[in-house]
Amino acid sequence: MLPSSIDAVVLTHAHLDHSGMLPVLVRDGFTGPILATPQTAALAAIVMADAGHLQEEEAQYANDRGFSKHRLAVPLFTQVDAAKVSAQFRHVAFDTPAETAGGVTVTLRPAGHILGSSTVTLSVPGRSPCTLFFSGDVGRKEHPVLCPPAAPPAADVMLVESTYGDRSHETHEDALGRLADVISRTAKRGGTVVVPSFAVDRTEVILLALRELTRSGRIPSLPVYADSPMALAVLDLYRSAVAEGDPEVRLHVTDQEDPFDPGTLKELRTSDESRSLNSLEFPSIIISASGMATGGRVLHHLRRCLPDSRCAVVLPGFQAEGTRGRLLAEGARTVKMLGRYVPVRAEIAVIDALSAHADGPELVDWLRQAPKEPHTVYVVHGEPDSSRAMANRLIDDLGWNVVVPEYGERVRVD
Repeated sequence: MLPSSIDAVVLTHAHLDHSGMLPVLVRDGFTGPILATPQTAALAAIVMADAGHLQEEEAQYANDRGFSKHRLAVPLFTQVDAAKVSAQFRHVAFDTPAETAGGVTVTLRPAGHILGSSTVTLSVPGRSPCTLFFSGDVGRKEHPVLCPPAAPPAADVMLVESTYGDRSHETHEDALGRLADVISRTAKRGGTVVVPSFAVDRTEVILLALRELTRSGRIPSLPVYADSPMALAVLDLYRSAVAEGDPEVRLHVTDQEDPFDPGTLKELRTSDESRSLNSLEFPSIIISASGMATGGRVLHHLRRCLPDSRCAVVLPGFQAEGTRGRLLAEGARTVKMLGRYVPVRAEIAVIDALSAHADGPELVDWLRQAPKEPHTVYVVHGEPDSSRAMANRLIDDLGWNVVVPEYGERVRVD
């Protein structure tokens, strides 16, 4: 399918694994509208611009140092490509049907995953009208910043994510306790805690947790460095949402002066400020992108801290197969980054409950609220084991007709 043949795109939320091909699509000929909530459009513009910048920077670095597997490293898209996308965004408010190509009506509802995230309902007219529901990424009922996801509507066909379909998260309180233990141990050793964090939402959740732990005396008051220009731009949007009383944000968060400052937060925006952390000689916490350690400033902090047994690395969410974060989570003794192998001597802690994704039981309970049983549910957006486990949960617990589709498979939905 050529990009120019696509009538419209609906974007559930701004994370790069969902928005990251939009610059390529627009560059290669897509001219239609991109339907999204205003918050998603604003966040996606930040995410795509940063991704373009990082790709240009990393391609140049690889070419200069000669460690690319390609003859010439080329970014998938550039900052210029990313900037062109914004003109095609069409804002759609929650719970407000919007008509798009072919008379198809789009309705977005809060998904509770990140700010602006939505589920998508498509009402398709015709001789055999049908309703399709896309979960996008579904948030947790106890997300510390955002309200829970809205209940699914009645639909004929559902596509449901399964990122954590094969497991159950610990409680948020248990996760805070483990985070406090890791930070306290590392501080006693005189080391640095490095948190590879997604810039959108995860950084905010972690800062909120650090504020709570510091104020309650469960961790020592340590310098906290937020080292990611994108994360700081996103943090500004979250702060605005809190200040404006955005209905997506929990009321108890809006009652705080700045819920994202533990009291010692230092925001590092420039490369020079980031490099200054190389000379840290006292316990501290560094939060830096990317969340799966696939690129960005966090690589430089990991290269410095992973060989140091005093330090710790906290992985606060899902780590996809093939990423450095996944290797660290699985106990790798060495990892390759920036053209060199780095020994892993630091403590590694995986705290999935800080994730913004619902787990398997939470997804089942959420879908249980649907007013009627769909004809078919397709389980997507998960590794094979997670998707199969999610499908089995829905079959066993709800008795629904559930399929894990094959890549490239076509089915009828009328």
